[in-house]
Amino acid sequence: MRRRKLLANLAVTAAAAAGPQLMLGSTGNKDTLIGDVLVGRLRDAMLGLGGEVLPEPVQLSVELGRAVADFHACRYDSLSSRLPLVIRSGHAHSASGNGQHLVLAKAYVLATRLLVKFDEQQLGWMAADRARQLAEADGNALAIAESARQIAVLARRAGWHHEAMSIALTAADTPGLRQAGHDGTAQRGLLIQSAAYSAARGGDADAMREMTAEAAAIARELGSTTRLRDGGGFSTATVQLHLISAENSTGDPGLALTAARAMTPQSLPTVERRARYYTDVAAALGRWGRRDECVRALLAAEQHAPEETHSRPAVKTMVSGLLLSGRTTGELRGLAARCGVLV
Repeated sequence: MRRRKLLANLAVTAAAAAGPQLMLGSTGNKDTLIGDVLVGRLRDAMLGLGGEVLPEPVQLSVELGRAVADFHACRYDSLSSRLPLVIRSGHAHSASGNGQHLVLAKAYVLATRLLVKFDEQQLGWMAADRARQLAEADGNALAIAESARQIAVLARRAGWHHEAMSIALTAADTPGLRQAGHDGTAQRGLLIQSAAYSAARGGDADAMREMTAEAAAIARELGSTTRLRDGGGFSTATVQLHLISAENSTGDPGLALTAARAMTPQSLPTVERRARYYTDVAAALGRWGRRDECVRALLAAEQHAPEETHSRPAVKTMVSGLLLSGRTTGELRGLAARCGVLV
C-alpha cells in the first residue's frame, strides 16, 4: 500500500514538474520548449516510466517510419510523442521476436541523433549503447555500423577525437559492410566522413581532407542515388555538407564558405540536412565577422525548419553571441525572440 501511494505521489510530482514545459501554447513561442519536452519524454521512455504502448508489435515498424519522417522534416512536436512511443512499445514487445531488436535498435539510433542535437550527451551515450547492443543481438551489419557511428559522434563531442576516428574507421573496415552491397558501401562512406570531421575537430586538416576525398570517391562510385536516407543520407552532397563544418572547425571559415558555394542546399535529401547547411554557413559567416549575412543564413534555416532553428541549443548560442558582440537589427531581435533568447 505504501509503495503504491509513493508511486502515485511521484507521478503527480513528475507531472507538476513537466507541466510548464508541456503547456507549450501558454507563453511565447512554443518551438523554444520543444527540445525540452522531447528530451524529457525520451528520457522517461528510456527509463521505462509510464506512457502508453502500441497494442500490436507489427505497428512498430510503421510508427518508426513515421518518426524517421518527422525527424527528416524537423517536426519535433510530433516526434516528441511518436519516438518515445516506439521505444516504450519496442521494449514491451521485445520478447515477441519478428525483428523487434532491429526496430528498437533503429529507434535508439534516432534517439541518439536527437539527443546529440539537443546537447544531451549523457542520455545520448545511454541510447547509443542500447542501439549497439540491440543491433548486435539482431546481427544486422548496417545497424551495428550505424550504432558505431553514433558512438563515434559522442566521443568526438566529448573531445576524444582520436578515439572517435578509431571507432569510425574500425567500423568502416568490418567485413559485414563489404558484404552488404551498395548500402554497405554507403555506410562505409558515412563512417569515413564521420572520421574526417573528427580529424577536423582535432585540428588535423590534412587528415580531414584526405578522408573527405575518400568519402567523396565512394559517393561518386555509388552514382547519383542518395543511399541510407533513414540515416540522413549518403551522397556527394552530404559529403560536401560535412566539409563545410569540417573546414570551419579547422579554423578557416573562408574555405568553409567555398565548400558551401560548391553545392546547393536543394541537392540535400531532407529538410533537416538543408537546415544544417544554412546553420553551418551561418557559423562560418559569424566566425568571419560577416554579421548581416550570418543573420540572413539563420533566417533561411528558420524558413526551412522553424522548430529546429528555434529549439536547437547551437543556434541559440549563435544568436546570443550575435546579440552580445555588435549592433542589433530588427531581424536579429525578432529571431532572438522566436528562439527564446533574451534581447
